[in-house]
Amino acid sequence: MFTPSSPESEPTPFSAIVPPEQPQDQSASHLSSPQMSEQPASQPPAQPTVPSFDFVAVLRDSATLGREELQRMLSAAIGAGAIDFRKAVEQITEEAKSDPGLIVRAGIGQFYIGNATVAEELLTGTNDGIGRYYLGQALLSQERYEDAAKEFEQAGKLGYKPTESTLRRSGAIRRAGRLEDAEELIRSTGADGARLAEYSYQMGCILSDRGDTFGAIEYFERAVDMDPHHQRALFALAVQNSRHGDDEEAIQLYERCLSRPPYLRGALLNLGLLYEDKENYSAAQYCFERVLKYDPGNERAILYLKDIEATSDMYYDEESLKEQQRLEQLLARPVTDFELSVRSRNCLATMGIDTLGQLTEISEQELLSGKNFGETSLIEVRELMEVHGLSIGEYLHEKQREPSFDNRELTAEEQAAVQLPISDLNLSVRSRKCMARLGITTIGEVLIRTPDELLSAKNFGVTSLNEIRNKLSEMNLKLRND
Repeated sequence: MFTPSSPESEPTPFSAIVPPEQPQDQSASHLSSPQMSEQPASQPPAQPTVPSFDFVAVLRDSATLGREELQRMLSAAIGAGAIDFRKAVEQITEEAKSDPGLIVRAGIGQFYIGNATVAEELLTGTNDGIGRYYLGQALLSQERYEDAAKEFEQAGKLGYKPTESTLRRSGAIRRAGRLEDAEELIRSTGADGARLAEYSYQMGCILSDRGDTFGAIEYFERAVDMDPHHQRALFALAVQNSRHGDDEEAIQLYERCLSRPPYLRGALLNLGLLYEDKENYSAAQYCFERVLKYDPGNERAILYLKDIEATSDMYYDEESLKEQQRLEQLLARPVTDFELSVRSRNCLATMGIDTLGQLTEISEQELLSGKNFGETSLIEVRELMEVHGLSIGEYLHEKQREPSFDNRELTAEEQAAVQLPISDLNLSVRSRKCMARLGITTIGEVLIRTPDELLSAKNFGVTSLNEIRNKLSEMNLKLRND
């Protein structure tokens, strides 16, 4: 599951690579639970090479910039085509300064390359139906839901895809918190609406907001069956798969979602986290940097990127890892596996020493203080340890002493809280996995950890640490030494 200096070239192709911002049309907790947003966010990782496409000609010279032209253009705007597409949009935007007839086309192009605010500036005031439709999308991506709903309504009145405009308007109304009004609007489209993938998607969102997960998934799948490139439905399915532990399917769905413009910000963030969990750090870094390129203040992307940079500084040598595993196996061997005198064996048993590892965590003086354990037994044990490249007390300074948790100053309610399972904190996927790696199963067990101990865990960064601190703070609890 899951648990995010930009390279100019894609580090890994999508086929080889890897919530939450809230999906624009999906309720979700923190990404750690995945999130969804319709905010476009720059190019995704590399796509297959496609034949050269004249983006400028389509944007400037096509008689109408309708669905067919847009679909052809977006299908070509992948891989190297994404760079050409961006250049074409910038060229048309420049030409629009002296040719008002290109303003709407420039605005649509700016929306697709992730510049929602520029798209809004260009499209505001237009009386063109398609312009109002894309203005609604630009406003929606900025979370200005009521304004977006008005633009979708105007787009329909101006004759631009009236049914789909109504469905998109329902989505904006739902995001504004008016669930009943949104559903009524969806159903008002009747048979014409039911034939569209957008209808199934919006109905899925309604069910999801009401907590009917399986009903929502059925509608999202129906939307994707009707339109394999429906980005928001693909995103919603990816979120659900990730929540249910199917990370591989979630990754594939996010990649499909990001296969063409516009590139959703939430999809990039979630995909980056999944890549990170798969230890594909270069791909994860790419995703987070794509978000920051057009949303430099995105706090989640900044924090995730810091975690990635910290992880990339860690070096794991395969031979060292094998040696560490061999040592751990040796330390775990019981002393009864070796030739020792009956007296020595009995003395060690009396002192509760069962493994070679325990002999590395006790001093010779402590051994000699044991009943009937004398110099002869000490020499015998010392020679046994030397044969295996160990020595008595070798790891004495590293002996684990679990700090006790003093709950005497806690209220009865707080004392009960420390016995609760760690799952009650509703942590993000990344944090939950880190807790599992550390063997932490209750809230009390996390309280005896210091921040530094948690940060030493694989993939556990500042973002996860702050999340746990905030969750504990809500219960009037805190980490040791905090």
